Amino acid sequence: MKDYDLVIIGGGPAGLAAAIAAFENGIRDILILERDNELGGILNQCIHSGFGLHTFHEELTGPEYAGKFIRQVQERGIACKLNTMVLNLDSDKHITAVNRKDGLFTLHPKAVILAMGCRERPRGALNIPGYRPAGIYTAGTAQRLVNMEGYLPGRNVVILGSGDIGLIMARRMTLEGAKVQVVAELMPYSSGLKRNIVQCLDDFGIPLKLSHTVVGIQGKYRVEGITLAGVENGRPVPGTEEHYACDTLLISCGLIPENELSRGAGIELNPATNGPAVNESLETSIPGVFAAGNVLHVHDLVDFVSEEAAAAGHHAAAFIRCGGNEGKERALQVHCGNGVRYTVPEFIRPHAVDPDEKITLRFRVSNVYRNMRVAVYAGGAPVYRRKRPVMTPGEMETVHLDVCTLLQHPEANHITVTLEEV
Repeated sequence: MKDYDLVIIGGGPAGLAAAIAAFENGIRDILILERDNELGGILNQCIHSGFGLHTFHEELTGPEYAGKFIRQVQERGIACKLNTMVLNLDSDKHITAVNRKDGLFTLHPKAVILAMGCRERPRGALNIPGYRPAGIYTAGTAQRLVNMEGYLPGRNVVILGSGDIGLIMARRMTLEGAKVQVVAELMPYSSGLKRNIVQCLDDFGIPLKLSHTVVGIQGKYRVEGITLAGVENGRPVPGTEEHYACDTLLISCGLIPENELSRGAGIELNPATNGPAVNESLETSIPGVFAAGNVLHVHDLVDFVSEEAAAAGHHAAAFIRCGGNEGKERALQVHCGNGVRYTVPEFIRPHAVDPDEKITLRFRVSNVYRNMRVAVYAGGAPVYRRKRPVMTPGEMETVHLDVCTLLQHPEANHITVTLEEV
């Protein structure tokens, strides 16, 4: 098997954007490994509109958005292997994969970009009591059944979790003729985008019950109903139980980065994101292994996935060109202050970045905040401040740090991102 300069694991929006960026930065020996039978990843089943407003300045469906990147990959002649499962990645960047045409094969590229995306949190991780009857699906599985396979999972539906996929499936199931009775959310706030709450629930008169969860499932062979209860301090409140007769329960309770390969390679993971810990170049703890997209941390917009993946492709190309000697400078750890749940990257090397560039730092807040200020400190010195009228856990925040400003504080040994009252 031919060796490549760059191997990208995953042919979804992140892998495609990374491949194009690496090609534009002079790398020609590129291979994309994709386990599905077509490129595009999860976008192929996302037939609703709302994609591409940042990237292409037009509103596209998921397949349309993916199609634009697929065409660019094909026009550049970037190689890809479909129906190919990557079995292992080790700390020396050896990749073991298998498909029907090549059998079991190994690759040893100069650089690797992880772009495997994420998966849904299943019912088994939620500890809901009851039998395991038919009619319980994750929202993403239901989306694939409806949009790609042509099956309707049920006609009388309750949705647990207000993640974006759950909200979108509330609208989709309604449009297909099903009755969505309620969307229940454990937290006192929705984890989805505000626009999806308005367009998918409010516009169709579907109620959203915050601080509620499923405490019981009725039915032995097929779901016959569920019991909702109010929640306080993480526990169901006795006396608040409500019964809903239904034949289907859709679960939209969060996404988990797909990082079995990362763990197997010994890559350091961030416990808050369950994705790799990376520096400002999106390089993991293994030199030459980069990560981008939902395998790194779960994004709210695919446009940001593409933007981040393009940066990973750019940095991977730089790593290959310089023979792997890029970036031996001291790294400043990024600390999470008041109200900040996690940041990406977790490490910043100001001297490894062109002084005229900016460092993009993304983070999520841990609660709903109003009239706050995002502040960044290098050591104890302020280097960034910006007012934000509203911040919610469902929407990712972005900070662009000026490298020259960071270099003015050589005594700093860490960077802190925090929220402050205005």
